[in-house]
Amino acid sequence: MTSLGQSVRAADIKRWGPVWSRRVGWFLDHIWWNTTVLGAENVPSTGPVIVASNHIGVVDGPVLHGAIPRGSHIIVKQEFFDSKLGFLMDWAGQIPVDRSSGRAALVVVLEMLKEGRVVGIFPEGTRGTGDVQSVRAGVAWLALNSGAPLVPAACLGTRPAGATVGHVPKPRAHLHVVFGEPLTLPADLPRGKAGTQEAMRLVSEHMTAHVADAVARTGIALPGDAGTRD
Repeated sequence: MTSLGQSVRAADIKRWGPVWSRRVGWFLDHIWWNTTVLGAENVPSTGPVIVASNHIGVVDGPVLHGAIPRGSHIIVKQEFFDSKLGFLMDWAGQIPVDRSSGRAALVVVLEMLKEGRVVGIFPEGTRGTGDVQSVRAGVAWLALNSGAPLVPAACLGTRPAGATVGHVPKPRAHLHVVFGEPLTLPADLPRGKAGTQEAMRLVSEHMTAHVADAVARTGIALPGDAGTRD
């Protein structure tokens, strides 16, 4: 599925991909690294779910994928699909997004949620400080239009202070993934731009509070700087 760009369709996404790729993620989390997963019970066991995580390092995607207690489809930047390993992203059932125009990916995600699936997203849009102070509108639009609960997640320890965003933790490095209480947006939010803006505010506040709580709970600090953003 390389070079899909804006032409990505829901039919292109391998529904069977997470059956095997989640096991790879679990192996990376618990055998290659030493990942503590907290709050997994906050992820509903059935029905559509948006898992929205902070983003501090290059391994956040597979770490999150292995920690979610259900098979999930993670939104991944198009560049990974265009690389030599892009076929693995395809087979894993991940969803490509062209960051210059992500509308097609959002439409695909909405359809996947309507099927009752779990979709993982990094709403900051790029790897940075991980404090979720900047949340893009896409995740709010999805929560508003799908009605799916949004479970905040915090990936911690995947990039220490002073390291670049391309840092890969050493084997058996101690990582954390913390899931928070689900957020379901009020049913009476207006449609259109006003509703999306209010949804953005609610999602941003919920995620920011969760990440701060996860840092306090685990004692694992955020990197503290944006490093080399990507």
